[in-house]
Amino acid sequence: MTQAEFSRFSEFIIGQCGIKMPPSKKIMLEARLQKRLRTLGISNFREYYDHVLGEGGRDELVHMLDAVTTNKTDFFREPVHFQYLAQTILPEFIEEREQSKGSGKPFAVWSAGCSTGEEPYTLAMVLSDFAGQHPSFRFSILATDISTKVLDRAREAVYDAERVAAVPLAMKQKYLLRSKDPGKGVVRIGPALRSIVQFKRLNLMEEAFSFAEPVDVIFCRNVIIYFDRTTQEQLIARFCKVLRTNGHLFLGHSESIHGFTLPLRRLTSTVYRKID
Repeated sequence: MTQAEFSRFSEFIIGQCGIKMPPSKKIMLEARLQKRLRTLGISNFREYYDHVLGEGGRDELVHMLDAVTTNKTDFFREPVHFQYLAQTILPEFIEEREQSKGSGKPFAVWSAGCSTGEEPYTLAMVLSDFAGQHPSFRFSILATDISTKVLDRAREAVYDAERVAAVPLAMKQKYLLRSKDPGKGVVRIGPALRSIVQFKRLNLMEEAFSFAEPVDVIFCRNVIIYFDRTTQEQLIARFCKVLRTNGHLFLGHSESIHGFTLPLRRLTSTVYRKID
């Protein structure tokens, strides 16, 4: 891949999905796209670029974005976030609903950039446990990602046993199924929990994304670090449009919105509340 070809691809990728491709990523991009060239029988990167932009290139664009996105996640990653959700946000939601004598609308959570599913399934465990203590509490979880490959893995919900090490023992016993073949060393999320999470492909750069009802909580952690500052602010502004007033946004520990003009107030590290 020549430097000129890399520049064309990097500009195209940031336009499609917001992901920065600095010069240090050239070798990585070349290696990942080389697999697509071999699959398609295309001999060079110029021809591949023309193929993606040409008629019929829409399907290949999905494969290309699958190839260039980075997917790193864990169960109960940044556990203080789930503690804050269970111990502060959910009790406040119950109290607010009781005081307003509301209609009992389900508590809506969106896991944006859900990767292979560890985050939304963690949320499902936490919310299911809370619902067990509060019978009137209902909730929904939407999990989205740009990569169809990781969404397929998330729906399958099969993980190596060591991947669930951070899941508390009581939750493992309640929500996880071990393989009948111990030698495989895998577990699967139980069907009741799988049925809770709705997975959907979504490109966060689509300016038109919207929801029928405002959501109560958005988890978008370790996603915006791949975007430039302008794109970060534009994306979080769109999050604010679908987040209800007093709803919460969770970001990753290395992400910050300092300096952005947004209707958000910081509550604790990387946790924000939408203000009126």
